Amino acid sequence: MSSGVPISSQAAPPVAQPSVLAGLLWSGRILSVLVVLFLLFDGITKVMKVSAVLAASVRLGLSENLIVAIGVTLLVCAILYVIPRTSILGAILPTGYLGGAVSIQLRVGNPLFSQGLFPVYFGVLVRVGLYFRDARLRALVPLRS
Repeated sequence: MSSGVPISSQAAPPVAQPSVLAGLLWSGRILSVLVVLFLLFDGITKVMKVSAVLAASVRLGLSENLIVAIGVTLLVCAILYVIPRTSILGAILPTGYLGGAVSIQLRVGNPLFSQGLFPVYFGVLVRVGLYFRDARLRALVPLRS
């Protein structure tokens, strides 16, 4: 069924320039690599039970027997985030972890903008990295100028 307007005169959706898309893609890849490196470092140090990590976790009020499970969870999230088919799930799953981290930081009275909100900053990097590198996500949530 036609709208009565010739197809040639209908406005086509704007198409981003290839250089802009390449810039977004590489920015997303770089952000994602930084996110994955941080998740891997954090997860591995928890699984290995590094003494400084255990001490810091206990200072924050976490039980030592939870640290390995948290580390494994972070490693699973990092793996899911790297795989293109599961990257959105890999970006969603750490949300609970990061929310809990904010809660713990605020509960122990750590400075708000440096330590208290660090998990929020990290969560933004997770989402922005994925948004820049995933065209499907950009199509689902387009930003308008």
